[in-house]
Amino acid sequence: MLRLAKYVKPYLLLVLITIFLLFAQANFDLALPDYLSKIVNTGIQQGGVDTALPKAIRQTEFDRILIFLSAEDKARAREAYVLVEPGTPEADPYLADYPALTDEAAYIFKPVDQAAVDALSPGFAKAWLAVSGIEEALADPEKAAALSGGVQGFDLSKVPAGMDVFALLGQMPAANLQQITDAINEKFSALGDKLVVQSAARLVKAEYQVLGVDTARVQNDYIVGMGGWMLGLTLLSAACTIAVGYLSALTAAGMARDIRRDVFKKVEGFSNAEFDSFSTASLITRSTNDVTQIQMVVVMTMRMVFYAPLMGIGGVIRVMERDSSMWWLIAVAVLVLVSLIATVFVVALPKFRMTQTLIDRLNLVARENLAGMLVVRAFAMEPFEEKRFDKANLDLTAVSLFVNRVMVIMMPLMMLIMNGLSLAVIWVGAHQVAEANMQVGDMMAFLQYAMQIVMSFLMLSMMFIILPRASVSADRIADVLAVEPAIRDPQKPERFLKVFAGLVEFRNVSFRYPEADEDALHDISFTAHPGQTTALIGATGAGKSTVVNLIPRFYDVTAGAILVDGIDIREVTQHDLRDKIGYVPQKSVLFSGTIESNLRYADAGASGEKLALATQIAQAAEFVDSNPEGMAAAIAQGGQNVSGGQKQRLSIARALVKQPPIYIFDDSFSALDLKTDAALRRALHEHTQNSTLLIVTQRVSTIMNAEQILVLDEGRIVGRGTHPELMNSCEIYREIALSQLAQEALA
Repeated sequence: MLRLAKYVKPYLLLVLITIFLLFAQANFDLALPDYLSKIVNTGIQQGGVDTALPKAIRQTEFDRILIFLSAEDKARAREAYVLVEPGTPEADPYLADYPALTDEAAYIFKPVDQAAVDALSPGFAKAWLAVSGIEEALADPEKAAALSGGVQGFDLSKVPAGMDVFALLGQMPAANLQQITDAINEKFSALGDKLVVQSAARLVKAEYQVLGVDTARVQNDYIVGMGGWMLGLTLLSAACTIAVGYLSALTAAGMARDIRRDVFKKVEGFSNAEFDSFSTASLITRSTNDVTQIQMVVVMTMRMVFYAPLMGIGGVIRVMERDSSMWWLIAVAVLVLVSLIATVFVVALPKFRMTQTLIDRLNLVARENLAGMLVVRAFAMEPFEEKRFDKANLDLTAVSLFVNRVMVIMMPLMMLIMNGLSLAVIWVGAHQVAEANMQVGDMMAFLQYAMQIVMSFLMLSMMFIILPRASVSADRIADVLAVEPAIRDPQKPERFLKVFAGLVEFRNVSFRYPEADEDALHDISFTAHPGQTTALIGATGAGKSTVVNLIPRFYDVTAGAILVDGIDIREVTQHDLRDKIGYVPQKSVLFSGTIESNLRYADAGASGEKLALATQIAQAAEFVDSNPEGMAAAIAQGGQNVSGGQKQRLSIARALVKQPPIYIFDDSFSALDLKTDAALRRALHEHTQNSTLLIVTQRVSTIMNAEQILVLDEGRIVGRGTHPELMNSCEIYREIALSQLAQEALA
């Protein structure tokens, strides 16, 4: 994957924005369990009271609490509350909320620094719980006896009726009162400040009821408020999800487009030597299926790989902040999950490497069958080809089934781990709740955080399954992009003169195919002059096509040089060189479209007259004009809806539309009958008098009037001259000519 990292650079800003949005989404999602905990703990269990510091408290109750506060907390309490007397103008704004203010003075909470509130809450809660305990004990003799041991110097069960115990406590010496305060703090120390504050919430609710506050409304407002926050966070998380989906799809599609473009450009620059290294089926797979794998993994990476760690790490931090006593449950689940993922990764990775190779093989077999369907039918080889395709298909199916079976086994195991973790959290958490070590809401939040952490690892596990296959695809694409074409343009190219003649000269040219053991051409030297026809003839495999393929630099010479108008073709750009050549390949190639679009392939701006002239010279006008659609007649892919002869004539017409100074006809008349061949040669001679013609052929009749005929045998020129000269001087040419002329005479 790293070999294709450069394709991320244009989309780096989108990736950074995506990471920012994922960070925001993770924070929104991680906040939801906390709000759920507040709804359960505070909204339901505590009646919507979330603090030990009430917004209003009766003066009598406040004064009693002050008795048990430290000097520092007393100062904080007096600073946080202001006394409001009944019947005063200061009381009027509060009467609607606290009706009891009409008869009794109360302290009203005023805004103070949050740090001061946090510092006061635990001490205030402990003192209030102590006051509440004493008040309950005074009303119940049995509780008074039980509590007396905790209040130094007092037996509350023996206090005379009507005596104000709190007034008496307030008059105690400071040392004794400090002992009582210390005893209270020690009693509550085991619970911790958080649970002490939560315990005091019931006292706040009871105080509100005494003051005439609608506690049901307080509870409802709190739950609705927390629910509103949860809904808002959920909507923000959904907005982030949509934005991330859009940006990831945009990035992945853009990268896939860039990769496909570069692969296509690279393949377009391949010489025949590079095409020998990559099969057509493999290049198609790399440009389609492999790029799709990259596109998919980019989307998944941006949506999961960045998000999962944020959720996992954030969930762990939230869990440790809330309650660390059950962290080991998550640790065990994650350890088992990682072990499972590692096992799957080790087992499945080799299969992913095989998958793309098997897809190549399947494409190759299918492509060969479709291209050679007529041959298959002619030899009645359908059963053999079906078996060959079935073999490739079954091999791919077997590997795919293996991978899918691994996935099928893995997913239930992962769900088992998740469900087992849920049960363990509930089991252990229930005991923690029963022992008053945590609240129900905290246990529910812990359960949700645990699920979020495990889900983050599940997301990563899915990526571990997808990444190996994408990595294989990336390497296959990178292999194509890393190929350095054997034929490259010079850094400082020369240019042909504006007055271009088209003289082609071979100087001691030798050529060897890549990885071949010996040369295919040996010391080839000749000159093809403008206005003349240079023909190459010889037995099959003699090297005729190889010679003409060297001129457009489909291959580069191994030794010697080819000059066009006195310039070595390696010193000019391939575009400039090929712009001077009209090439008709041995195998005629037409593209899907129309006759006109195929002819304009040589010159997009060619006039209708120019197209018509080209078809006339190529002897294609008859069947083009006979078609009702004329030039607009459709051409199927590869020219499958026209005959071999028609395909050859349209290929020749395409080269003629270009009107280049050099023509190369690589056995381009083989599908033409002798009459059409003769008419075509006459038309060529008439309309290409100033051009250099190089013709590769097996027919002697095609080249009998050529100014220069080269006879090749095993890569060497064994004869050179005109037809009459070669009939006298070259045995090989004479044998070819006599055999063909005899056959033509019989015909």
